[in-house]
Amino acid sequence: MAHMNRKLRSWAFDSLFAVWTSAFALGIPILWLAGTPARPVRRLTRLWVRGAIFLLRVVVGLDYTERGRAQRPSGVCIIVSNHESTWETLAYLVLFPDVTIVAKKELLRIPVLSWYLRHSPMIIIDRETGSSAFKMMLKQGRAALAEGRSLLLFPQGSRMLPGEPIRFRRGIELLYSQLNTPVLPVVVNSGDYWGGAHSFKQPGSITVSYLEPVQPGLGTAAFTENVQTRLQAERQSLDLHGPGRG
Repeated sequence: MAHMNRKLRSWAFDSLFAVWTSAFALGIPILWLAGTPARPVRRLTRLWVRGAIFLLRVVVGLDYTERGRAQRPSGVCIIVSNHESTWETLAYLVLFPDVTIVAKKELLRIPVLSWYLRHSPMIIIDRETGSSAFKMMLKQGRAALAEGRSLLLFPQGSRMLPGEPIRFRRGIELLYSQLNTPVLPVVVNSGDYWGGAHSFKQPGSITVSYLEPVQPGLGTAAFTENVQTRLQAERQSLDLHGPGRG
């Protein structure tokens, strides 16, 4: 009975989220006619995400907690996170206001969300273009930092199951070496509740854990080893000591 109740609540969220998202689709023509001003687009994007988080909490019973907020730099930084579900793609837009997401072009296939993200703005990566993709990412990333917006990357490249090792695809270490900016590692255990081995969303509390930033100056190999190792250790710690699952 409890299993079926959770499934029904998850389905109810999916339906309500679709309705909520459709309402924001109506705003796209208006914003387009207004010249797609970045600030209103970002505000509406955050409102949309807050609505999704609210629905998750009241319908599914899925909330989140943060730990280590004191680790967050006061200025701009490069945010590096593991990636386990759609949850962090949404929630980070609220947890890191005005962040610039560095994402692969496949994200732009998602209706409504893709339009808001593209104009928020975001940096789109086409890995098939090789070195030119990195040059574009570096140029746009430097511009975003200069405008006071941090960069957010999921360096694993795609969503991974909770138990899979955290390994980066090439690119983040080059940004680190070129942009001379602190890197904030962030760990989430969202895959324990959304996606992963679950066919529907689970109640509980996702943990967002901020680790000590990596300052500029490390070699690229040392940087990658440092961040991967600490992300992996923290992810395992969340399994052992994180909040109990609902």
